[in-house]
Amino acid sequence: MRRVDYMLGGENFKEMTAAHFMQTDVYYYSNDSRGDRLATAITMGGFGSVPIVDKDKTLKGIVSEFDLLKAILNGKELDKITAEDIMTKEPVFVTEDTRSEEIINLLQNKHLIRAPVVDKEGKLIGVVARRDILQGYLKSKEAPPSWWF
Repeated sequence: MRRVDYMLGGENFKEMTAAHFMQTDVYYYSNDSRGDRLATAITMGGFGSVPIVDKDKTLKGIVSEFDLLKAILNGKELDKITAEDIMTKEPVFVTEDTRSEEIINLLQNKHLIRAPVVDKEGKLIGVVARRDILQGYLKSKEAPPSWWF
């Protein structure tokens, strides 16, 4: 679920934050998740990556399509490797207070499709994707309903 889905329109896009855009229903996995399971989640879910967390949901890494393809090119069998073996261990992330323009710049400069959103303790609370920000932008440009005034 995203807050942007319930917005009425007329918001200031520049003031909007990851909390407005992020998906809160997120698939995440542990360090010991096998590569084939991660590949299935990514392909079936239509994600470009999945967050890797510890038992407390603290973000530990991220596994992307790139990481999986690199493992295959290096001769690895996905059913014999784990997230720990291939994940990016210092993933790019944002907090729920990160503003829209900063998120856009981060995604653009790092060539990312999505980024995990963490709270002040580093625990995963959502994921924000380029598509979510575009939807937020469009919603912000809509006129609020006439009954709102």
